[in-house]
Amino acid sequence: MIVVAGEALIDVVVDSDGDSSETPGGSPLNVAVGLGRLDIPATLISQVGHDERGGLVVQHVTGSGGEIVAVPTASGRTSVATARLDSTGAAHYDFDLEWSLPRQELPPCRALHVGSLGTLLEPGRDSVLDLVEQACARELFVSYDANLRDSFMDDRERAWRDVRALGARCTLVKLSDEDAELLDPDSDPDDVARTLLRGDRTRMVLLTRGSKGATAYANGSEISATPRPVEVVDTVGAGDAFMAATLAQLSDLDAFERPGPGLPLDEPSLARLVRGSIEVAAVTCERRGANPPRRQDLPAGWPA
Repeated sequence: MIVVAGEALIDVVVDSDGDSSETPGGSPLNVAVGLGRLDIPATLISQVGHDERGGLVVQHVTGSGGEIVAVPTASGRTSVATARLDSTGAAHYDFDLEWSLPRQELPPCRALHVGSLGTLLEPGRDSVLDLVEQACARELFVSYDANLRDSFMDDRERAWRDVRALGARCTLVKLSDEDAELLDPDSDPDDVARTLLRGDRTRMVLLTRGSKGATAYANGSEISATPRPVEVVDTVGAGDAFMAATLAQLSDLDAFERPGPGLPLDEPSLARLVRGSIEVAAVTCERRGANPPRRQDLPAGWPA
């Protein structure tokens, strides 16, 4: 089982014509859902309200094959993110978010994934970092997706220090070129990724570039791939689908069981990993909202 820790909320998606819809979301929730749909057992540790929206969140996770530890919010309300889409389908977010997760015991698992606002916002951030320390003490595989939001970054230099510090505790770090620009606007995104690869426990960094694809940095190699032509409906949840697909493929390869833990993947395996994750993200972009595919929705032989 993979444990995912972080925020769960309702995405209110407003398209360029002003029409809106509500679906469960939040980056960690999307990763847990994506794992479940790819037949990887996953448990989400998060907070939801005692309201109708909280019920939708729980149903969404369990209906996708995952489990959820749903800690109540203090307000009783489920958090909301409003995603406003431009004419290209790109999303811009506003948040009404509560994140006060108390300390949790890390259940028996093969790996831990954390990221996004759950690793940024106090006071719940401390509980997520504690879960990372518990995982490190067990020498478990830990992955981290920065998935930053400019509106929550009051101090850029502090955010960059925090990302480096957390990333150094993780086996795998993922960030987007937009994250890299927010963290260190004077550096090339590739150099930001290479900096993160120097973390004490870090064995791989993944840099996503939207429609330009992604690059994996590991074992002295830098492997890039680009997506097939995609008719984009919107980009909501695409990065989370990429992350879930990466973890699912690593699980299929038994990468979590190797001592260290390490990721001794050769260049063909790295290339296949990146291509497989890009394909899952591409399918998600062809759908409305954060709606990652199930294995049977993917091309035969995925991730060939």
